[in-house]
Amino acid sequence: METEFERITQACEAFSVSLEEGRYYDAHEDLEAIWFPKRFEDNKEVKLWKGFINAAVSFELIQKGRPKPSETAWKTYLKYRPLLEGLEGQHCSTYVRIVQLIEEKRGVVCPNS
Repeated sequence: METEFERITQACEAFSVSLEEGRYYDAHEDLEAIWFPKRFEDNKEVKLWKGFINAAVSFELIQKGRPKPSETAWKTYLKYRPLLEGLEGQHCSTYVRIVQLIEEKRGVVCPNS
């Protein structure tokens, strides 16, 4: 039986690959699988996932030519990104890499921001 640690690890890996490949809708779906069941929890890690999902949504909206809604999603990402600083746990280094990937992608997808 798969542990929660393994589910989170696999979801984060899938998210990263999807993001790297420019499949932003898929990236959103990859993390939503772990976020959705916990979305009402008052938990920094769960809120950080929400931020990552919103970054992917922002990129997808840019691809679709919808800059205003993209900015709204990006602001949600920015709201939750600082939660990484106080987070402890086994996935912190993975989350740091995801933030780096998101920031790099932002420069490519939206170079004028």
